[in-house]
Amino acid sequence: MASSPAPIAILSDGLMDSLHAALAQVDALVLGKQQQVRMAFVALLADGHLLIEDLPGLGKTTLARAMAATLGLGFARVQFTSDLLPSDILGVSVYEAQTHRFEFHPGPVFTHVLLADEINRAPPRTQSALLEAMAEHQVSIDGQTRALPDPFLVIATQNPTDLSGTYPLPDSQLDRFLLRLTLGYPDAQAERELLAGADRRSLIAQAIPLLDAPRILALREAVLGVHASEALLDYIQALVARSRKHPGLRVGLSPRAGLALLRAARARALLLGRDHVLPDDVQALFPAIAEHRLVADADATTAHLAQAILHAVAVD
Repeated sequence: MASSPAPIAILSDGLMDSLHAALAQVDALVLGKQQQVRMAFVALLADGHLLIEDLPGLGKTTLARAMAATLGLGFARVQFTSDLLPSDILGVSVYEAQTHRFEFHPGPVFTHVLLADEINRAPPRTQSALLEAMAEHQVSIDGQTRALPDPFLVIATQNPTDLSGTYPLPDSQLDRFLLRLTLGYPDAQAERELLAGADRRSLIAQAIPLLDAPRILALREAVLGVHASEALLDYIQALVARSRKHPGLRVGLSPRAGLALLRAARARALLLGRDHVLPDDVQALFPAIAEHRLVADADATTAHLAQAILHAVAVD
C-alpha cells in the first residue's frame, strides 16, 4: 500500500501551533482532564461528533463551552427538555402576510458548533431530529434539503440513563457520535484549583478563539493523509470481527464503526505530530468508540467487554 503524503510536512508550522495552542487553552479551562480534552480534539479533527456522559456537575457543559469558545466558529446551545420539539432545533416555516408566502426561520442547528445540553432529557422524537444533521450535515424541512455550515460539530451532554427524567438515546443516534467520553470526579489538585480559582464561566467568556473554519478544514484534510499500514488495517478489522462473536455481546461493531475507528486513529496521530497511525492510537480510542455501539447481554457491561476485546486481539 503506497504511503500517503505526510501531513505534518504539508501543514504549516503556524497551523500546528494554532492547534496545540487551542488544545492547551481548553486544558487550562477544564482542569485535570487532559485525556478527555485530547479525545474531544480527535472528534473535531476526524469530522465526528462528541457525546459527553456523566453525572451532573462534573464539567460536561464546561468542556463543551470551552471547546466552542476556542474554535472560533459560530456557536449555538440548545437546552433539551421534555417539551422540546423538533422544530425548536431545526427551524420552522412561518407565513408572512406582507410577502404572502412562507418564510423559513432556521433553528439553532444552523451553526458550526451545536451544544446539545442534556440531550437525553428530551423524548426520542426530538432527539432523532438531529440524526440527518449529524450524518449528512444537512436537514430536510418542508420537502427542501438545506445544507448546514461546514465544519459542523455536535457536542452533546447527557446524564446517566438511570437518573430521573431521562430517555435513552436510540441506537441509531448513538452510532452517529464518533466518541463517547466520561469525565469522572476531578483529582484533589484539580478540585482545589477549581475551588480557589476564578469562575469557569468567566474564564471561558475571556477565552481567545485560536482556530477558525478554514484552519479546521485544512486540519481535517491533513487527517486523510495520515498513513495507515496494511498491518494496522488488519488489526482494526480483527477488533471489529472479534466484537461480532465475543461472548456476552448480542450486537458487535458495524463496518461504519471500523471506519470511525480508523478515522479517529488518524486524527490522534496528527494531533500527536505523526504522519502514520500506530496500534497505540487504536487502543487508546477503542473504548470511546466501541462502548456506546456495542449491545451487551443483560448481565454484562460494554465497558468491560470493550477491554476484553482489546486483550483478546493480538497486535502482529
